[in-house]
This record gives sequence, C-alpha cells and structure tokens, in this order.
Amino acid sequence: MVRSGTEGKLIDITLILDEKSTKPYYFQLYQHIKTDIIRGKLAAMTRLPSIRALASHLHISRNTVEQAYHQLIAEGYVQSRPRSGLFVIALELEKIPAPSTVRQTSFEPSKQVKPLVQYDFRYGNVDASHFPVSIWRKLSNQCLQPEQVELFSYGDSQGEYELRVEICKYLYGSRGVNCSPNQIVIGAGVQYLLGILARLMRSSQSSIGMEEPGYDGVRTMFQHYGFHVHPISLEQDGLNIHELYESNTKVVYITPSHQFPYGMVMPFAKRIQLLKWAEEQDGLIIEDDYDSEFRYDGKPIPALQSLDAHHRTVYLGTFSKCLLPSLRIAYMVLPPTLLAPYHTQDYRLYDQTVSRFHQKTLELFMRNGHWEAHIRKMRNVYQKKHSALLETIQAVMGHYTTVVGQGAGLHILLRVHNGMSESELIHAAANEGVKVYAVSPFWARPDQAEASMVQLGFGGLSMDEIVMGVHALHRSWRHS
Repeated sequence: MVRSGTEGKLIDITLILDEKSTKPYYFQLYQHIKTDIIRGKLAAMTRLPSIRALASHLHISRNTVEQAYHQLIAEGYVQSRPRSGLFVIALELEKIPAPSTVRQTSFEPSKQVKPLVQYDFRYGNVDASHFPVSIWRKLSNQCLQPEQVELFSYGDSQGEYELRVEICKYLYGSRGVNCSPNQIVIGAGVQYLLGILARLMRSSQSSIGMEEPGYDGVRTMFQHYGFHVHPISLEQDGLNIHELYESNTKVVYITPSHQFPYGMVMPFAKRIQLLKWAEEQDGLIIEDDYDSEFRYDGKPIPALQSLDAHHRTVYLGTFSKCLLPSLRIAYMVLPPTLLAPYHTQDYRLYDQTVSRFHQKTLELFMRNGHWEAHIRKMRNVYQKKHSALLETIQAVMGHYTTVVGQGAGLHILLRVHNGMSESELIHAAANEGVKVYAVSPFWARPDQAEASMVQLGFGGLSMDEIVMGVHALHRSWRHS
C-alpha cells in the first residue's frame, strides 16, 4: 500500500490496472487520480506519492507514473513544489454555477472532454532530442563574455554581418545560390520577411500568384497586405506555367524544391520555363526553400535562384526545420532590383527581430563546422523516420491508403480510401489518441480540395511512436 500525506493525514492510492484495456497504463492512472480529485477523495493540499514509491507499489515503470503526473500538472489538477513533491490544487468546484443557471451562448465551449493526444503527427514539430544542446550552450556562453559587450545593443537591422557571411557561404555550397552578404536580410521567421517584401512590392504590385494548394499562412499574410491572390493549379511536375501567364500577375510565390503540401519537385525544364516567364513579364519569383536540407531520394536540384541570370528571384530559407522553430531565425536574399528600395524606404530604421545572441551563436555554430555536421546527422535521423512511416503504412494500411509526396521533407499526405471525409478521418483518429491534420485549408478554393486526405508530419515523433501511431490510425479507420 502506498500513501500520500496532507496535513498529517495519510491517503491511500490503490487501483488495479486493466491489462486488456486499449488505454495505456499511464492514461488509466491519470484518469483514476483525476477522478478522485474531482470527487473530493483527494483533497486540496494532498501530497501525491513519489514517482518511485507509486511505481513500486503498482509494479509499473517510473516513466508510466511520470507521464500520468505530467498530464495532471498540464491540466491543472496538481502542482509541483521544488524539493517537496506534487500537491493537489484547490479546484473550488463549489463556486461553479449549477448547469440550469448557466446562460447558453454561442461562445460556450463544448462540454465534451477532448481525447488525450498520444501521437501528434503535427508538421513543423522537429526532433529536439538530437539538438546539440551542449555545443549550443558552450557557444552561447562565449557570446555572454565581457569582450562581447557589443552584443548587448540593438545591432544591424539587416542582421549580423558575420552571420550573413556564413549563410552566404553555405547557400552557395549547398544550393548554388549566388549572392553577397549585403543581399541577405535576417528576420524572425519567413512570414515576417515576407511582410517586408510585401511592403516593398505594394507600390508597384497588387496581385500575386500562388500554388493551389499552397501554404495558407503565406496566402493569408499577402491578403492582409491587400494583395489579390491568384490560385495557380498544379501539374504532376509543379506549377501550371500556362495558368500563370493567363493570370496576368507579375509576382509568383512557389516552393519548387518540395512543393507544399503535395511534395513534388519542380524539374529543371520547368524551372527554365518559369524563369522565362519572369523575364518576358518583367515579373518576380519568390522561392521558398523551406526544407531543402531533407531530400532522401536522388540528388537535389540547385535552387531556382542559382539559375536566374536576370536577378528576378527572391530566395527564402529558414533554420527552423533543422535546428529549432523557437529560435525564429530565417533569411531572405533580395535581388539587386529590390535591394535599393529596401534601403531607400528606411527599412534600416526597423529594429532587428532576432536576438543578437542567437545570431552570434549561430554564426559560431556555422563557422566551426557544427551546422553541416548537424544537417548530415538530422538528414539520417529523418530519413529513418520517413522510411519507418512509409513501411508501416504500407504494411498496415497499404490496401486502403495512398501516400502522396514521399521522398523529401518532414511530412507526407495520405489519401484514405475508406469512404470517410477529411473531418471524419481526423475525428476518428482523435478518438484513438492520434492527431492528424487537415489539408483543405491549404486550398484557396476549399471546395476543390481532395475529400479524404490528411497531413502527417513525422519530425517530432520517435520511431516507436511513428509505428504505434500508424497502428492506432489503422484501428480508428478500418471499421468504416
């Protein structure tokens, strides 16, 4: 018997875990303790047993107890006190009005308890466990030394020059991008940089072409700046160039190295056609190379910007996918035609949005060779996860699913041939503790979106979680 104390009292915590249940042990334990708290069996200020004690009492692993405790903390049932333990929080349930006295409004949240997410296939999550924390910490500490006192001020609004030099060298060696450090603008995310670009273009342009489907965050951003967005349909090899001509727009935003979200790679011949369009129409190409580091089949095609002899391409990249999204470091390479307006429109007066400490740390990280070593490591990590995802889908759900966009990046699309709609697929998966994501928001014309397709990002899941997550999806979808 294991007990927890409150004001001198000892409270028993005993339950029988159901081995035949589809719910994991940590979830059963979490539900048991939560129910006791809500019913008042575990009063406020009750100290829960230690992880070690409860694990030993129930004959389960410490990780299982720790997971259950973490969920209770996250939902606000208990709080952790340093060197004291976990304590039940006073919920003050008696102050909640009775259901008959609560006024119903359209803003009232649903009373249905949301299923606990065990496997989150969110695109954008990365494998933080392989982030080189010790190296990054060491380099960050160097930036905090007294001799680095200049980093305590605002810095260059365009970004630290030394970091721009390193980015310039990396882009030329890995993507063939031709630029000077003076053409590079650093900012807190691609959307922020596109906001600068939108302001640069707004005086001469009022519309922009975008792949259909395409990144909804970029589409919304351009619309907020007053641009009319022309959806340009996709062919098997990428953007429909004929439709682009017919749109009469002078600007196009594309993801040629790994189309988002469908995943096709624009071949060399079509890239030349696109560059010809820009030359003939006096147009501008915005090339978002958001995850070019992760290509698993064949050799990467050089960036579109590297083929552009007439300097009509804006090149965008980010460190979010290979390092950490929370660092918020992205970059934009402006062609000479936009560099002059950038300086004359007083963008130098805009404060830099990325911490100088993070910029300096990244510069040292790149200059000392850690960046390319980390890319090689992460490419290997994500390739294994990519293979595990595809192999498990084929083995478990191959007879009623089709994978779209494999071979690169950190996500796939999955067509599910079981008669369920997108929303039904997502809801059924959630009931099994799996979170998958809608594809329809990527369409400017949602009525043309594929009816039974979801997006699966795999970067933030372990190999075991990927396999178990796919099996859970199969359980949720097979009975339809």
